Amino acid sequence: MITYDHIAKNKRNSVFLIFVFLIIVIGLGYAFSYLYNNPGILVIAVLFSTVSAFISYFFSDSITLALSQAKEIDRKSAPELFRLVENLTITAGLPMPRVYIIEDSAMNAFATGRDPKHAVICVTTGILQRLEPTELQGVLAHELSHIGNYDIRMMTLVVVLVGTITLLADWLLRFSLFSGKRDNRDNGNLGLILMVAGIVLAILSPIIATLIKLAVSRQREYLADSSGVLLTRYPEGLARALEKISADHEPLEVANKATAHLYIANPLKDHKGDSAGWFASFFNTHPPIADRVKRLREMNF
Repeated sequence: MITYDHIAKNKRNSVFLIFVFLIIVIGLGYAFSYLYNNPGILVIAVLFSTVSAFISYFFSDSITLALSQAKEIDRKSAPELFRLVENLTITAGLPMPRVYIIEDSAMNAFATGRDPKHAVICVTTGILQRLEPTELQGVLAHELSHIGNYDIRMMTLVVVLVGTITLLADWLLRFSLFSGKRDNRDNGNLGLILMVAGIVLAILSPIIATLIKLAVSRQREYLADSSGVLLTRYPEGLARALEKISADHEPLEVANKATAHLYIANPLKDHKGDSAGWFASFFNTHPPIADRVKRLREMNF
């Protein structure tokens, strides 16, 4: 059974992973600033990260919705969906989020925004057409839990840090390759060692950052599943919804690698990763559906 202890543990783990991200960003900039005796590199790295985080924090929802080609709905255009979201937000004690629909027969949903007051829930037409009301309620409660638990803010920051680390690592690696030969002549063996260390860090940093991003995403999904069921008091609704979503092999056309982790289930694949080997599943943005369903059905109310 998933308990509040599991929820608290997931939150602590996520905070720890975000901290590791910050260490990687600072370490990457510091290593190359020391390597080339140029403090300006560290300053540029920190400024670049700060500006990227600022833009993403305030405009992530608009960017995500534009990429997803989602359209906002109101009470008149989709009364049943609007009513379900409204009732659940009252139960959760949250502000009413904006509600969007993606015109796509694939089954999926996501939440985004920087906090509960600026949150968005988005579902596909496929999920509206093929889920029973109790199943749809489970999906919406899952997404509202992402909002209430501030997952939407944390995942936005994680995405920014992953992108920042990747861009900085690529830039610094190119810089080291162009200027390494000259610095080696000037600094001798120490310069060569530092250059090699810097190149290794630049190569490994985006890989480590991506793995941490995936780990955070998986932990958040488990937490949202359990928190969502605490809203509906009906684990079977979300469990059946996840099974139907898992059985749907149609990819979501508007999804991409940058936004895939936001969805309730992987929108890019046909979910074969659930039965793939441990190495393949390690790189999935979502935990196995079968594992999530098993945990849900172990909950008792």
